[in-house]
Amino acid sequence: MSTIYLERYAWPETLIQEPPAYNTGIIVVIPAYKETRLNETLTSLSECKRPACNTEIIVVINEPDGCTTGIQSVNNTTFRLATEWAVNHQTDSLRFHILYLKNIDKKHHGVGLARKIGMDEAVRRFEYLSNHQVGIIAGFDADSTCQNNYLVEIERHFNKNPECPGVSVYFEHPVGNDLEAGLREGIIQYELHLRYFVNARKYAGFQHVHQTIGSSMAVRSEAYMKQGGMNKRKAGEDFYFLNKIIALGNFRDLNTTTVYPAPRISDRVPFGTGKALSDWVKQNKESMPTYNPASFIDLKCLTRITNELYDGDAGALLRKLPDSVSHFLKDTDFDNKLAEIRAKTASRNTFFKRFYHYFDAFRVMKFLHFSRIQYHPDIPVTEAAEWLLKERCGIENKYSGNSYRLLCMYREIDRNPNFV
Repeated sequence: MSTIYLERYAWPETLIQEPPAYNTGIIVVIPAYKETRLNETLTSLSECKRPACNTEIIVVINEPDGCTTGIQSVNNTTFRLATEWAVNHQTDSLRFHILYLKNIDKKHHGVGLARKIGMDEAVRRFEYLSNHQVGIIAGFDADSTCQNNYLVEIERHFNKNPECPGVSVYFEHPVGNDLEAGLREGIIQYELHLRYFVNARKYAGFQHVHQTIGSSMAVRSEAYMKQGGMNKRKAGEDFYFLNKIIALGNFRDLNTTTVYPAPRISDRVPFGTGKALSDWVKQNKESMPTYNPASFIDLKCLTRITNELYDGDAGALLRKLPDSVSHFLKDTDFDNKLAEIRAKTASRNTFFKRFYHYFDAFRVMKFLHFSRIQYHPDIPVTEAAEWLLKERCGIENKYSGNSYRLLCMYREIDRNPNFV
């Protein structure tokens, strides 16, 4: 598999000539573009407790062709400072590789390609060691830090769960009082939106629901290749990539350590944390919008009849669905897809797998966007989060729209799955 992947799908150049240490088991990949805090990130990783295996950190500083001299200057400074730092902090068990790729085709340049370049290089490193099944590739960001047990917990989890192809690592944005008030409230509400979105899908009856954050993920090299590697998307690359890994089954949440992504404004990607905070500050709003609970209530009507769809009267069942779901299914030719799924399955379990492989997180997202326009407009995230706490946990009228207290509760729920 590795030879085929590297020959056909990987970034074509080998970028690191130095061979990896014989027992390298974890490679952390960090894309960097217009970054000024990279050394803080490297310091955080260097201060982690050491796992039994050796670890490598691959940084991919990248810039498109024709970029401004200002961007070039930032990247040059970042490369120089990081290279100097790495020389002084490298050890036998933790090695740093600071790469600087210039003049990347504008058509493809972006965070997805930068992640792919680094992750493909990690595949090559594990190929040298014949270590794809055990070798772990972790995604991180150049403005993130982590708890000091980050590396040992990644190693422990994958050693303990040999069938697991990947994990979503627990994260928390720093929301201390040292942040400017408007920015602090913005990141609180944005993270609350992320957590509400995941928990609302669970409420709606979907299984195998996880956060898909590029700075908080880790996958086996073997699984990475099997699912075609990282994509080249300029944003949302993590969502699409991790949902391919999740489809393999046995994907897990790793809640025994924490990644701390930076809460900052950014213009590097068209959506995501930086863009959401930029819009928040510019628009000077008091509340951040999120998906209407009514959309998830409607979706729940579909998941409730999945068992009956296997061998029941599909037409009669689908006609009873809420208008938003019926309209969406009709527009997406669901009748024919359902017939195809039923024709190709000989057992109920297989039907469930095929059905939810089709109606995956990407299709749920498409429905939510359709529903918000046609049926159920967005509402303030604090209002939606309060509603879901009542529906899932029986917690009612406790937080009165206090975004920080709501976020703390959702963090507790996400870190302790047995809470719900």
